[in-house]
Amino acid sequence: MKQVIVARTDIGMGRGKLAAQVAHASLSAYEDADSRTRKKWKGEGQKKVVVKARGEKELFRLADLAEREGLPHAVVRDAGHTQLDPGTVTALAVGPGQDNLVDKVTGDLSLY
Repeated sequence: MKQVIVARTDIGMGRGKLAAQVAHASLSAYEDADSRTRKKWKGEGQKKVVVKARGEKELFRLADLAEREGLPHAVVRDAGHTQLDPGTVTALAVGPGQDNLVDKVTGDLSLY
């Protein structure tokens, strides 16, 4: 079991902003999972991987793939209080889910 968080590289997020957006995505997708999946993922150590996306279109394409695979997922939009405009799409979390299913969606992406 794992979760992959896909973060945009084209919007110039600072390290702190990136960390916050990754955390938002991770928690939101976790909440989207059923209780059995959440329990199993927690029991296996909550593996997370952060990868890069080139833009908003890529995040939505991946979210659509995650939906078709039946995976929990969450798209994050920034509130706009600091570095980004309100509503800016920053990250996508896919999973928790079985490694092979998550890899069908995110396996071709580079590590952040």
